[in-house]
Amino acid sequence: MEIKNFAVIGCGTMGKGIIQVAATSGFNVYGIDTFPKAIESAQNSIEKGIMKWVEKGKISEEEGKKAINSICYSEDLSSLKVADFVVEAIVEKEEEKKKLFKELDGITRDDVILASNTSSISITTLGKQTKKPDKVIGMHFMNPVPLMSLVEIIKGYDTSQETVKFVIELAKKMGKVPVEAKDSPGFISNRVLMPMINEAIFCLYEGIGTKEDIDTVMKLGMNHPMGPLALADLIGLDVCLDILNVLYEGFKDPK
Repeated sequence: MEIKNFAVIGCGTMGKGIIQVAATSGFNVYGIDTFPKAIESAQNSIEKGIMKWVEKGKISEEEGKKAINSICYSEDLSSLKVADFVVEAIVEKEEEKKKLFKELDGITRDDVILASNTSSISITTLGKQTKKPDKVIGMHFMNPVPLMSLVEIIKGYDTSQETVKFVIELAKKMGKVPVEAKDSPGFISNRVLMPMINEAIFCLYEGIGTKEDIDTVMKLGMNHPMGPLALADLIGLDVCLDILNVLYEGFKDPK
């Protein structure tokens, strides 16, 4: 299957990063969001991001202009009828994602792969909202998407090996390093990361150290490029809480 039209649903922090990378990878990109302000903000941010790449010599000026012109924004999900590949990047709420996947099943062609950028929610559960669970997969990009090379590829119980192979090659085409993870709460990245962030917050809460001390210990002592508290702010405390709730529901471990 050849991808010409690449669609991203959700123009927030992750969505706009995926849109930028898809556009600079040579696809026609459809950025979908029900909030006009989110689209406006994403458009400005993406254009600035692409022009930064031009300034740094990562892409030519001609390639930058072509990438910007290749992006079409819409508030209407029906525009996904032309999509060859879809990445969902909406809020990290299971019920909202399930509702969206049911809608996508009725809009997209049967051969179109539906990927989720979820950082913790079951791909198997999302796949069961559709008539083509074999074509539902996790494609978890890291923040900020244009700079981070990793993409977690998560195979749901019903996801076909053909779909996995295709998405791995797609991630490589987008300049990313794909790593496979099992469909378990938090996958690899957030199963390790979120309890660490939570423990850093406990250290702050208990007065073990200041926020600067805690972050400095992890940066200089463990060679992390960013401390866990600064990283929590970058991710968003609301998103951290959503992921920790998914981990708790999955493992029933109060940590």
